[in-house]
Amino acid sequence: MKSQKKITLLANIATHALLIIFSLIILLPILWVLRTSLATDVIAYELPPRLIFTPTLKNYIELFTINDFFQYFEHSLKIALGSTALAIPIAALGGYAFHRYKIGGKPLQFAVLSTQMLPGIVLVLPLFALYTKLRLVDNTGGVIMAYLAFNLPFLVWMLMGFFASIPRSLEEAALIDGATPIGAFFRIIFPIAAPGIMSAAVLSFILAWNEFLFALILTGANTNTVPVALAAMQTHRGILIGKLSAATIIAILPMVFVSFSVQKYLVRGLTFGAVK
Repeated sequence: MKSQKKITLLANIATHALLIIFSLIILLPILWVLRTSLATDVIAYELPPRLIFTPTLKNYIELFTINDFFQYFEHSLKIALGSTALAIPIAALGGYAFHRYKIGGKPLQFAVLSTQMLPGIVLVLPLFALYTKLRLVDNTGGVIMAYLAFNLPFLVWMLMGFFASIPRSLEEAALIDGATPIGAFFRIIFPIAAPGIMSAAVLSFILAWNEFLFALILTGANTNTVPVALAAMQTHRGILIGKLSAATIIAILPMVFVSFSVQKYLVRGLTFGAVK
């Protein structure tokens, strides 16, 4: 009996040790970028690298005072939030209609998904030509519509799978009680589907926040986003490694905030759905 407990204890220790090691491997690049963002250019390029030094906020200060990084952050936030706010209601209603009412059948569902099969590089030049004629280049609304068009099909299919896991009997019970199909959707299905809808919203935000190719072509001085600003850190003098690291840390912060916020929301949504 004691030997069995000892084996179990050793197995738990080994499991936790492996998890800690893998977690450190994943966190090491982020920690190294954070370390570089707090170092001067001389220390950042030193070989072998110096691990102990006096940290400085010079890179962060110059990023906002000289490079005016805040405007890029603001542009990315507006575009990501705008495209997500438009995409989620459309994707939720579209995914629900496809699953419950079989709108268009399999051919239309496949047609929606097939729009994701073309690589972005094939579409960016025709889209740029169209946007040039419509005068939508360097326009926040134009970039939002482009992100909406490219993210929406994937979000629709994602939510279709989530709606498929919700029993149809819940909706039928609401209809028997006198609710309309729209009322049943918003009062019964939507609260239960809240975790999946929120997951789709997070995915939409991340895709829009991290997108580079279309932002590079369709934006300009008035709408440049964070990924474009990060690419601009490579100059004729070389890579501004300190500022680039500081900008990378700032670019990660919204993802960290969203992750922690949604984690709590998902727990509440799943609990509420179970009660319903």
